[in-house]
Amino acid sequence: MAEKRPSIDEWLDEAKRSPEASGCGMFLTHVGTVRETPKQLVRGGVDDGTHVVGMHFSYDADGVKAAVEACRQMEGIAYVRVWLNSGDLVVGDDIMQVLVAGDIRPHVIDALQALVGTIKNSCVHEDERRER
Repeated sequence: MAEKRPSIDEWLDEAKRSPEASGCGMFLTHVGTVRETPKQLVRGGVDDGTHVVGMHFSYDADGVKAAVEACRQMEGIAYVRVWLNSGDLVVGDDIMQVLVAGDIRPHVIDALQALVGTIKNSCVHEDERRER
């Protein structure tokens, strides 16, 4: 069963009250959801005629923690927060939420892209359930 995603507004308020906030000129968020289109079609163009109806989602908490710490060490990054769902999810359920804040746009965009990429490629396990 899907967990309720934390409030982005609350996360932003918290980040803006943090001691690091005075050096932040950009706050960038990412929310990932379960989509109907299979990953193999989106990534590789292989259409087997199925669509996603749900997935089982899990993650390596230590790997995520290490990815967050690596992101915090990137140039210009002052604040990072991540939430991941787990369990059996359906289309439309939230998979993850990420907030990265830092000094300038290029640093924050690069950091968010690197963090989400690391999490998706190295820390999570997604088993899609498909139907025709």
